[in-house]
Amino acid sequence: MFITSVFIGTSCSSQPMGTNTNLSLSDKKATPETVSLYKKLNQLTQKGFLFGHQDDLAYGVNWKYEDGRSDVKDVTGDYPALYGWDIAGLEKDDTNNIDGVPFAKMKQYIQEANQRGGISTISWHFDNPATGKSAWDNTPNSLKTILPGGENHQKFTSWLDKAAAFFLSLKDNKGKNIPILFRPYHELTGGWFWWGKGNCTPEEFKAAWKFTFEYLQKKGVHNLIYSYNTGSFDSKEDFLAHYPGDNYVDMLSFDAYQNNDDKEGKKFIEGVQKQFKILNEIGLEKHKPIALAEAGYEAIPDANWWTGTLLKAIGDYQISYVLLWRNHGWQEKEQKMHYYVPYSGQASEKDFVNFYKLDKTLFEKDIKN
Repeated sequence: MFITSVFIGTSCSSQPMGTNTNLSLSDKKATPETVSLYKKLNQLTQKGFLFGHQDDLAYGVNWKYEDGRSDVKDVTGDYPALYGWDIAGLEKDDTNNIDGVPFAKMKQYIQEANQRGGISTISWHFDNPATGKSAWDNTPNSLKTILPGGENHQKFTSWLDKAAAFFLSLKDNKGKNIPILFRPYHELTGGWFWWGKGNCTPEEFKAAWKFTFEYLQKKGVHNLIYSYNTGSFDSKEDFLAHYPGDNYVDMLSFDAYQNNDDKEGKKFIEGVQKQFKILNEIGLEKHKPIALAEAGYEAIPDANWWTGTLLKAIGDYQISYVLLWRNHGWQEKEQKMHYYVPYSGQASEKDFVNFYKLDKTLFEKDIKN
């Protein structure tokens, strides 16, 4: 399946992470299935990296809620190895999540993916509990109100109760809890969310993370692999400024998108490479797998973006996965297309198939037990 004509990104500074026998989950009561998945994720880095896609089974460009459909599958004949979901809206007892996906369907998709051998990851764009506005309402000092003794602490624990119930409802056909990669408080180095840098102190953030971790365990949730996730960062110190500690984190990740002012992707490649160099060092020290938890180039105008840009950005770093953002399609308000993987007939479709055929890109068929 290796395509010799496709450039494989290289990085002289990269150091193989290796199958690390020192890996152990932060949750010492993690279910056997969760422990097994964590080991599998580490072992798979020897083979390549998982390809993931947000909301992949729920909708795509010009379609919604069609059983078994996926834009990735339409193009490659295979599903992603990893599926991204977001549970924002759960805290308000909404029927649908922030992107309009019914929670009942999300649960069904997670179960279907698991049955095929796929893996799911969950983020949470929860509302600002201090103002009642969206996650993007970055009113300063909101986060400290959810800590024990804070005015919104009780409200926040009720939200965690709902999240716990959802996580515990995710069961396979044998009645076992499905393991989930959980990425709370994501992009924490950016200031655009109420939990982000500049809107709380590092100590407040660490306290919120630890409380969330311990509270979910108290509620009997032991099927989570916790991912610490940042936006961009410039140094080891920058990445770790809000880090709650090795005993509360299982995976290290960051998010990176290519912007329209970077048509050739040079800034994207250089930025991701620089950050992976730092993150690889941290991962080796802490015995934690690393990942690019969100990535993409909106509407993929570059026909060779997959092998010409994304592959070069990842280079030879042994990462666990890369997840591309969602295929919403036409946005009426913004008057533009919003998608991150190709659909049939899209400009980068051919290159995506070449990307798919590489030995190091792992889709669902590549990771089945």
